[in-house]
Amino acid sequence: MRFTLRQIEVFVAIARGENVSRAAEALSLSQSATSAALADLEHQFDRPLFDRVGKRLRLNEHGRLLLPQAVELLDRAQELEARLREDDTPGSLKVGATLTIGNYLAPLIMADYLQQHPTGQVALTVHNTTTILAQVARYEIDLGLIEGRADDPEVEVEPWVEDELVPFCAPTHPLAGHKTVSLDELTPEWWILRERGSGTRETLERALRHRPEGLRVRLELEHTEAVKRAVENGLGIGCISRLALRDAFRRGSLVPLEVPGLDLSRRFQFAWHRGKYHTAAIRAFLAACRRMTAGARRSHEIALPPVK
Repeated sequence: MRFTLRQIEVFVAIARGENVSRAAEALSLSQSATSAALADLEHQFDRPLFDRVGKRLRLNEHGRLLLPQAVELLDRAQELEARLREDDTPGSLKVGATLTIGNYLAPLIMADYLQQHPTGQVALTVHNTTTILAQVARYEIDLGLIEGRADDPEVEVEPWVEDELVPFCAPTHPLAGHKTVSLDELTPEWWILRERGSGTRETLERALRHRPEGLRVRLELEHTEAVKRAVENGLGIGCISRLALRDAFRRGSLVPLEVPGLDLSRRFQFAWHRGKYHTAAIRAFLAACRRMTAGARRSHEIALPPVK
């Protein structure tokens, strides 16, 4: 072969970081060695793989076509090395989860996964859906656990478990005693919402798309717990996953508002790059996810320890 695995590693690292110095740091190489490896790879095949824009290196068409195969080659090489060592550890894994999943399900899934594979390694990042999908598309993470839609043609999704949003308020709110609430009653209220780009905000806006007057938004917050605290303190009405509200409803610190005709259903999904090879680590982690939700039709029915 006219290329080395080191050259492929350098190519992938630069593609992810769009910068030689970041790639060098990620690979524990000198910047000169990293630049030389990329230059050798491009020179051997007389084919540039990046467009140089200042200090940034952006994949050109040749590079974009090569990247999925390069990532798969490295994944398979790591599995081959483990096989030669007779090591059945599934290897390292980078997972990204959206906030509801990351806060309420991912820690328990990781605990199960690491009990099954004590020497395994998992790095978890928690962001909103837009950010997680961008990381999947750039091969920055191996697997995404998302709450919103994925419109990127480079990203493949697989349904996992159904979820449902629910409007809610403090028990002292005037609407708290109502058996059901109409949209006309909800619309004039102050709202505490997740930020744009979150799957939660997207689901709510899609459900209200036929109401041009919109909502009166008092606060936009990036964390579900912050939304809950603001609503508990009487600042307005919120709308997040019923999973995230289960214990608060049980304690009575927050109250659900049932709105007939308002469809706030959605689904949690697995997301990966369409060209991503499923390593043993990915397969094992997906199995742990499915074990966690086995027997549950919707997310709030998953058997989880209560929060005191």
